[in-house]
Amino acid sequence: MFSLFFALKNLNKNLASVSWVGDVYKRTDLYRLIDIDPLGLGPERVGELVRAAARLGFDGLNITHPCKQTVIEHLDGLSEDAALLGAVNTVVFGADGRAIGHNTDWSGFARSFARGLPDAPTGEIVLLGAGGAGAAVAHALLTVGADRLTLADTDPARAAGLAGTLATRFGAARVRTVAPGGLPAAVGGADGLVHATPTGMAAHPGLPLPVELLRTGLWVAEVVYRPLETPLLAAARAAGCRTLDGGGMAVFQAADAFRLFTGREPDATRMLADLADLLELPAGG
Repeated sequence: MFSLFFALKNLNKNLASVSWVGDVYKRTDLYRLIDIDPLGLGPERVGELVRAAARLGFDGLNITHPCKQTVIEHLDGLSEDAALLGAVNTVVFGADGRAIGHNTDWSGFARSFARGLPDAPTGEIVLLGAGGAGAAVAHALLTVGADRLTLADTDPARAAGLAGTLATRFGAARVRTVAPGGLPAAVGGADGLVHATPTGMAAHPGLPLPVELLRTGLWVAEVVYRPLETPLLAAARAAGCRTLDGGGMAVFQAADAFRLFTGREPDATRMLADLADLLELPAGG
């Protein structure tokens, strides 16, 4: 199941449905899931749903796979980060009715990485996936100081396009691409591996690379958070790798989106604890 987006609406006090953010900030909010699969809609129909949400008075949308790039042509403007990355995961409807796209995936991953793998070496990193999530992760890794990032994607043209965009901002020496056949050598010489494709999601089971490439000394990070324990993370831990699941990125990108929607500072610590409770995991894990 792929979620297209979640919609947030600030409601009046008469409604009984109150989220935890309403309890913390004395707000009454409605947060609704709009899933394109049961509706029988493809990603190309995202514009219709954006316009419908605006007409219904929602304050904003969280966009998820597979619509982070297709939604762009239906918006009135983009933040600097969203324009650079060519991907949107947050849409804010302004008082003037304009729909502005933002990207909080990159900041969400950066905060999760700093929290979960604070001392991980970042000399050589391999990134699997050059789509919307991959673009955000690449931006985050280069922003936090990765020396060199190697992009791998099943679509070489997409990887090359992202590499070109990143090279313009961060320098050509810090970004390269690798064909599938060159992945074993790239991973073999890497400090870390980040996975940013749908593989491992409930609807896309499996591993994104051969388990033989995983080894002690390599750290492995995921962006998939449904399920939180992916086959890749399980295999990585079995191989002796340090790992980072996708839960932190999900929480921190949501916290940054909440700030854009409401103008309030979210309680990310409480959000992490709530996620841990939902998943029955330690809050620090």
